[in-house]
Amino acid sequence: MQAARIAAWLLAVTILILSIVPARFRPETDLPHRFEHFAIFVLAGVAFGCGYGRRPLVPGLGLVLFAAFVELIQLTVPGRHARVSDFVVDAVASCVGVALASMLGARALQENS
Repeated sequence: MQAARIAAWLLAVTILILSIVPARFRPETDLPHRFEHFAIFVLAGVAFGCGYGRRPLVPGLGLVLFAAFVELIQLTVPGRHARVSDFVVDAVASCVGVALASMLGARALQENS
């Protein structure tokens, strides 16, 4: 659980940094923009879900608010753009990640009983 919490917060910091640095400093991949968003937020969802998954609504809601914050903070960064579509992808991916972690945790409990 401790490792998941560390991973979760490292992912959150990484997301925030990559969201506020000028676009020219962001790493580029050949993957579609939305896929990149989905992938990092689903990983964050899984990590937060595993680390703080006793009540999955809490990390889920927290990540949705975090996704909104990330988009809003970009309004203050020259050359960056806040997009509703990015927020939707990020929020959905976060919830998918938390749900996956919750299902994996429930399954592990069933196997151990």
